[in-house]
Amino acid sequence: MPLRPLLLLIALVALLTLGASIGVHAQRGGSSFEVSGVEVDASAPNAEAARQAGWRMAQRKGWVMLSRRLGAGGGMLPDGTLDSIVSGIVVEREQISPTRYIARLGVRFDRDRAAAILGVSAAITRSPPLLLLPIMWSGGAPLAFERKSAWVDAWARFNTGNSAIDYVRPAATGPDPLLLNHGQINRRGRGWWRSVLAAYGAQDVVIPIVHIYRQWPGGPVVGDFQARFGPDNLLLTRFSLRVRNGEALPALLDAGIKRIDETYQQALSAGTLRVDPGLLARLPAAPVDVPVIDDSILGNDQLPVATAAATYIVQVDTPSSAAVDAGQASLRGVPGVRGVSLVSLALGGVSVLRVSYEGDLGALRAALEARGWQVISGTGALRITRPARPAPILNPDLSSDNSLSG
Repeated sequence: MPLRPLLLLIALVALLTLGASIGVHAQRGGSSFEVSGVEVDASAPNAEAARQAGWRMAQRKGWVMLSRRLGAGGGMLPDGTLDSIVSGIVVEREQISPTRYIARLGVRFDRDRAAAILGVSAAITRSPPLLLLPIMWSGGAPLAFERKSAWVDAWARFNTGNSAIDYVRPAATGPDPLLLNHGQINRRGRGWWRSVLAAYGAQDVVIPIVHIYRQWPGGPVVGDFQARFGPDNLLLTRFSLRVRNGEALPALLDAGIKRIDETYQQALSAGTLRVDPGLLARLPAAPVDVPVIDDSILGNDQLPVATAAATYIVQVDTPSSAAVDAGQASLRGVPGVRGVSLVSLALGGVSVLRVSYEGDLGALRAALEARGWQVISGTGALRITRPARPAPILNPDLSSDNSLSG
């Protein structure tokens, strides 16, 4: 394929991805038992054979560790059976030579199969679905999903199969950077939080935060971790970890996530980690005024039908207070709109409006596009912007070397 059509195709796919629904990208927890920190040391005639021998050794050791942890005695299984229930090997650290393999590995076992063999229950008490909003402070600035970060990558690596917390992990695409950022954790309004959580299929939010401090270039790195929870940004615990240099930053973050997850699980068991009642409330339906009509004047087929209004979230660019007023006025002028209220004001950014409209979201989008707005659809929400004005067209009859003379 020629280069130019290929680039156009890639750009089209990117635009379609940007306008995709919010909730479809959320990742939920896995279904496996994981054993970490399995030390192996294996030798063989070549490097590949040594590595395979090390992985088989890790499966055996991991199974014994898992069975003892679940109170099943720590019996051994044949390698063929282990091959059928091991769902993955996680390399935590490895050293490879032509004939030797030394490593620290993690082993993941299929939860249902392993539980059936051990005679234990595969079910665990899980929390309600909780939206994960990780914040990393580095260089004095906060970062969530605005761009790729080591903290988001670390949470993507984290295996939630052994956790009682049902994490909903956004994919950091589409409108995620707009809805989930550091400013969001300072909002206390339950109505706004309900709209955001509904878009991701979650009932509440957990906010793990890390501050990264580098002692000097190439020197030790300190991570100050916080486990926070809920719209009120409640602090559950705080601790610090340190590594020798920046190359060990992934290990530092993985260790921090493990302790944060343990804190959330302990808070769940203690009853501290529970869904805020304000997030479960729903707005009352708007009253519908049904006009009284004399049916002796109109036939049965001419009686008007009263339509209940639905509530939608609309995001609009508001560089100034005048833009806020103009945006609300434009929305109120759309036929079928019953009311417009301001949920979140952000001068110089994106403000959030709640619109009561007689119709579905597609009809509201079409009505806004007919009024000159550019519209991107989300789950129960719209993002509207004004198109940029075209550059002025110069008069082609006037050449650049013409001049006026007196």
